[in-house]
Formats: sequence, C-alpha cells, structure tokens
Amino acid sequence: MSGEMAAALAAEEAAIYAYGILGVKLTTKGDLTEARSSEAIHRDRRDALVLTLAALKASTAPAPAGYELPFEITDRDTALRLAIQVEDGVAQAWRAVLPVTQDGDRATALSALTDAAVRAARWRRLGKVSPATLAWPGRP
Repeated sequence: MSGEMAAALAAEEAAIYAYGILGVKLTTKGDLTEARSSEAIHRDRRDALVLTLAALKASTAPAPAGYELPFEITDRDTALRLAIQVEDGVAQAWRAVLPVTQDGDRATALSALTDAAVRAARWRRLGKVSPATLAWPGRP
C-alpha cells in the first residue's frame, strides 16, 4: 500500500509544480480561480498523504526541485493541455491506490480520483476539448 500512496504523493507534488507553471499563462479570472483552487486542493492532499505515510512509517523520495514538462507552456491552450494531463495523471495515481486500501483510505483514494477526473473535465470544457470526460478516469 505505501508504494501506491507514495506514487500518489509524487503525482500530487508534480501537480503543485505544474499549476505554478501553467498559472502564469492563464489570464481570465475564471481560469485563474480554477487553477488556484486546484493547486490548493493538491497541496491539501499532499499534506494529508505525508501524514498518512508518516503514520505508516513509510519512507518516500523527496520531491524534486523541478520537473521536466512534457511540452512547452506558451499560451492558454498549452496551459489548459497541461492541466488536463496533470489531472489525468493524478487520477491514474489514485486509481492504483484503490485496490490496496480499505475503509477510510479507500474512501480518500476514491474521492481524490473523482476530484481529479472532475477537474480534468472542467479543464477540457474550458479548452473546448472533446470529449470532456473519460469513460474510465484514471485508466492508463
């Protein structure tokens, strides 16, 4: 279980970094509000995961100082594309936590997966990407 949770932690940390990068290319109030809200949610999930992993006495790799982005963020369209990719990646990481957890931890993983899928759908809608939803969020 701790390996899957450590992977979810890494995904949350990458999402926080990505929102810091893509946020500067978003110019509308709605986009900025959505990005700030998304980053705050990822920070809260990261902090909760750190506590959970500490309680399990599980060690995790430290977050890198920076990440290699999959493409250059040059404008709103590429920023939205990155937001979608980030949320899909977070959903995928949390999906892997589901089969190895129970009770409260499973509920947390399901909530995180659902939240990431909803955020990805919002970004797809804002970017006019079709389809706006995936049939199986988090599926590789």
